[in-house]
Amino acid sequence: MIELSPKDLEQLDSKGISKEKVENQIQTFKEGIPFVQLAQAAVVGNGILRFSEKEQLDLLQYFEDHRVELDLLKFVPASGAASRMFKAMFNFLDSFDPSKEKLSEYIERTGDADAQKFTDNLPDFPFYDVIMSRIEGKASSKDEEAYLFIKEMLTESGLNYGFYPKGLLPFHKYETGAATPFEEHLKEAALYAKTKGKANLHFTVSEQHDEMFAKEEALVGPKVSKKTDTKFEISYSNQKPSTDTIAVDMDNKPFKNSDGSILFRPGGHGALIENLNDQDADIIFIKNIDNVVIDKNLETVSNSKKMLAGVLKKVQDKAFAYAGLLEESDVSVEKADEIKAFLEKDLNVRMPNNYDDLSVVEQKSILKDSINRPIRVCGMVKNEGEPGGGPFWIKDAEGNVSLQIIESAQIDMDDKDQAAILQNATHFNPVDLVCGVRNHKGEKFNLLDYVDPKQGFITGKTKEGKELKALELPGLWNGAMAFWNTIFVEVPLVTFNPVKTVNDLLKPTHQA
Repeated sequence: MIELSPKDLEQLDSKGISKEKVENQIQTFKEGIPFVQLAQAAVVGNGILRFSEKEQLDLLQYFEDHRVELDLLKFVPASGAASRMFKAMFNFLDSFDPSKEKLSEYIERTGDADAQKFTDNLPDFPFYDVIMSRIEGKASSKDEEAYLFIKEMLTESGLNYGFYPKGLLPFHKYETGAATPFEEHLKEAALYAKTKGKANLHFTVSEQHDEMFAKEEALVGPKVSKKTDTKFEISYSNQKPSTDTIAVDMDNKPFKNSDGSILFRPGGHGALIENLNDQDADIIFIKNIDNVVIDKNLETVSNSKKMLAGVLKKVQDKAFAYAGLLEESDVSVEKADEIKAFLEKDLNVRMPNNYDDLSVVEQKSILKDSINRPIRVCGMVKNEGEPGGGPFWIKDAEGNVSLQIIESAQIDMDDKDQAAILQNATHFNPVDLVCGVRNHKGEKFNLLDYVDPKQGFITGKTKEGKELKALELPGLWNGAMAFWNTIFVEVPLVTFNPVKTVNDLLKPTHQA
């Protein structure tokens, strides 16, 4: 038990965090979070589906045939700030002084490849014209112009892009002007998340950016609406204060700020399972804010999404029919075997080792529990050396095997066998999910019931010179969805275009 003062309890109350939750988190710090146990990499033919062109068209058509009767929603985690995207450029501003050395000398001295690439390609950035118009006539040399360009781009006295949320930066340059990821997501939604002329979108944003997103919606919403003949229903939410996690000192006691209050930290993107749980639709498409495409690739991406939705709808129709049968008291042994085969083959469910030794009643209970779960269909792209989580079969402490998206930080790299399994991975996770969150009666599942709290992360940090330990919640598509039924499907590489650094905007897939 931890000792909490009346002031501490008041703080918990104001954040909506229970004492029990804090005690559980401190227990997690004490016990540590074990590495996951990889059983094998999921590959095509064993955990990842690959469809022929004809099969893809059939699945796409299956979704189109049922689309009119479905509630669709596009859910976009969009709270990422752009500061990390410009990290190298902030470093450049700190390190380069055009009055003291030439740009070429600076690059030779520091080997700053990011600054070289950025300054060599200024005209190719979608914000080139707007910045050049603002610094016109202020530079006495090309080197100073490059410096002033970056300064104008990042600092508070300029455009302040370093403070912007990623979703509101100019990403693509068209003849009609620059487009932000927010605008590009609306265009996509009009293609695959629309029914009866209406598309629903939900963005999770940081509180400090609420107003900026509202302005962008007012600016581009009507334009995209007119162009695509779509009525957009857009909603927003912030990460909840109740999902913040306690930080502890090296003795696993609550870390106190200088004012005596307990230090809480944001729980990471896994906290968004709460925001997702507040949404309700037949099919929810999930895609990160910075993963957008230029217009010429829109159709390919849209068709891929529809194909994944077809996979979900098809498997859901079967699962719902079986779930209905299991509600009835009499299910024949043959029918139970058929349901078990469906769960294993179509939903990648692995039965407990002792399944065959159980009574008919116990077997039926397992089938019922296994089929009544949210379903996620996750696009997977071939591994081209990009960082990120990947698809694996993992084994839990009880020996149960399941399909999961696992980050490298969850794997014990000192274990040769585990590292070898990681090396065998052929695909990685581009965050391309299509989710079914309702049961066969149309009721929404409580998604918080399907989180594996043992898949979080403990990290070391410092504050005011003191060491502390922080807890990150299980990632949204990792441990937060650990107990969902999972299907992995190979999707084309063109569907994955994240922008991690500003120079990623120079890639062909972002040059309109």
